[in-house]
Amino acid sequence: MGGIRPQFLIVLVAVLGLVSTATVYAAIQARVPVDAAAPPATPASASASPYASADAGAAGPLAAAAATPSALPSAPAPTPAPVLAPPAPAIGPALDAEINAVLTANSGYRVGVALIDVRDGAVHEYGVKTKFVAASTGKILAAAAYYHLVETGKASLAARMGASTAGQQIRQMVQQSNNESWALILNAVGYNGLTDYAASLGIPYDRTVNSLTPAEMAKILAELYSGRLLNPANTAQLLSYMQKTNYERLIPAAVPAGVSVFHKYGLLNGYLHDASILVQGERAFVFVVYTLGWDGPEGAARRNVFHELTGKVTAGLF
Repeated sequence: MGGIRPQFLIVLVAVLGLVSTATVYAAIQARVPVDAAAPPATPASASASPYASADAGAAGPLAAAAATPSALPSAPAPTPAPVLAPPAPAIGPALDAEINAVLTANSGYRVGVALIDVRDGAVHEYGVKTKFVAASTGKILAAAAYYHLVETGKASLAARMGASTAGQQIRQMVQQSNNESWALILNAVGYNGLTDYAASLGIPYDRTVNSLTPAEMAKILAELYSGRLLNPANTAQLLSYMQKTNYERLIPAAVPAGVSVFHKYGLLNGYLHDASILVQGERAFVFVVYTLGWDGPEGAARRNVFHELTGKVTAGLF
């Protein structure tokens, strides 16, 4: 030290003092966030609260982890859930135009069409939207009303009815369109009972005229297939009766392979109808065609209207 000038020693001491002060200040500053975030120590007696464990968990392990960030494992960034676009509506302007073109080309008949995509329940109507005599398509409403009585404990499928049971009469009424079976079921349900049941579905119905719009019939079938009309067992049973019926020459005759059909036709005094549910995989559509004409009930020309409409609908939906 003897060779060092006094002035140099003075400068060196001053520099060392500044470095030491900066180091201490940096250390204090580094501790401020941790100390400020840390809650005051909680005495052991404070754990008497029923929420003490939750509070301690929040101020204990989490505070410790905050004090030592390097102890936390690095979590991967969350993967956002994929945004799924809603399914495009199956019944749209293109299909509307196809159906309306068939109706225009066959304006010699009074024709009403209703379509429902069971996924959304929206009713699409074409042509005549007013009431038709429902003919035998009304048997589905009668069957549902009797099943409803069964489900509410007021009737039984095993009850003796005519020459067989109520359950067998429903099957004959729907699958074979047996009018004697229909009369027995109607008698069991009662005039007011059927009117009230239809009203509970939002459908004004008078048994003496047995009239429905295509849209009303479509709503009944949509409620049935969706399981909102009857319990699962009765729904499955009634739908099974609507397959391989005694009259398959209208909608079923024009449905392509791979599409299942549940339906009920109607035929009476110039009225010719078919009310169906078309199903492929998880997709189901109600498709109802009501017609009135005077070309004879078995006229091939009117059957062709059903076939043309069915072709357009199935091509557009499946």
